[in-house]
Amino acid sequence: MKRTVPLFITAAGGFILVVAYFIPHTQDWGEISLIWFDIIASFAMILGGGNLLKIHLSKVSDRGKGWAFSGVTLAAFILMLIIGLSKMGVHPNDNYPGFAWSGNYRETGAPFWWMYEHALKPLTATMFSMLAFYIASAAFRAFRAKNFEAILLLGTAFIILLGRTAAGVVLTGWMPERLSGLRLENLTIFIMTTFNTAGNRAIMIGIALGIASMSLKVLLAVDRSYLGSGD
Repeated sequence: MKRTVPLFITAAGGFILVVAYFIPHTQDWGEISLIWFDIIASFAMILGGGNLLKIHLSKVSDRGKGWAFSGVTLAAFILMLIIGLSKMGVHPNDNYPGFAWSGNYRETGAPFWWMYEHALKPLTATMFSMLAFYIASAAFRAFRAKNFEAILLLGTAFIILLGRTAAGVVLTGWMPERLSGLRLENLTIFIMTTFNTAGNRAIMIGIALGIASMSLKVLLAVDRSYLGSGD
């Protein structure tokens, strides 16, 4: 029953949403299913928070490798949880002035907003800015002109990089109007809107087919990986 019931719930919820999308008279079923999804997701978030506390508290108590980072994670998690649940520093909603918790915890100036804007956002920007170095390293290895495909990739990347800068405009700005399509800035636009768009559409079609096949495997209980490692 531990596996049969979850499989039945997953299949029933999935097929209800599919039917509700194609049959207008059953849209209420889909809305009810989404409400139940939100309820289950809230329990999953509680379990996720409990699991985070369990793992990092264990690492801190055992002084395992990287335990200091676990301490920082726990402190940030508990602090944000207290600020968000208590709506610390949030003004009441104008429509309900008598209820202190009626305001939005993300309103400008609130502690939760301050932590998000001045702590989480800078940290996120720092993390993604570091990816630029990895991208540059990967591009250096990928753009080695070893064969025709690599030469084509290198040439295309070079055109786009120059076309996105003022240097590209200066280098080909002397071309007459009848050859304006060969200017680097115009050539860049052509590559991005024609070849790049075609590639993106092919990738998106492949992703859509993959999602459809994976969804059918989950709905028909062929794929049970989300239930754990058991049979």
